[in-house]
Amino acid sequence: MGVENSGQPTHTLWRSIWRLVHHRWHDAFGRSAIPLQALQRLGAQVAASERQHTGQIRIVAEAGLPWSYLRRHANARERALMLFSKHRVWDTEHNNGVLIYLLMPEHAFEIVADRGLARHVPPTAWQEMATKMSAQFQQGRYEEGLAQALGAVGALLVEHFPRATDSPSVNELPDAPVVR
Repeated sequence: MGVENSGQPTHTLWRSIWRLVHHRWHDAFGRSAIPLQALQRLGAQVAASERQHTGQIRIVAEAGLPWSYLRRHANARERALMLFSKHRVWDTEHNNGVLIYLLMPEHAFEIVADRGLARHVPPTAWQEMATKMSAQFQQGRYEEGLAQALGAVGALLVEHFPRATDSPSVNELPDAPVVR
């Protein structure tokens, strides 16, 4: 391991440069990784799922982290938590919103659940879910992985927050996935 004049190990500097280049390349080309028809199918799957429970699901997929996140070596979890707030997933009537976040260049996947659902589901269940889906993302099969995530999250929401048959379906958040 070499050391440059800055005192920072060379391998860390090169890793940072590689990460920046990798994210900028994906930023330029990654938005087309999930075709429009796939986004429409995922949006329809979100809508169908939400008719069965009172939860709200948001999908956000990013082709690259913003420069400010790369500069401070932020990870996908930090970004997902910020987007959970920005997209107001926390602001649902029953506190049972869920953000499904995909960072395409790193094949990183995060599920952020609001406190209403999080208190019913142990963290290990979320980790198991993410592990199962990461294989899809490693192969670039983003639609399949996101659809699998939607199915698993929807099943948890139906189990813990089923919609009563006489309860109107209120859509608090947009169903369409966000791709940046």
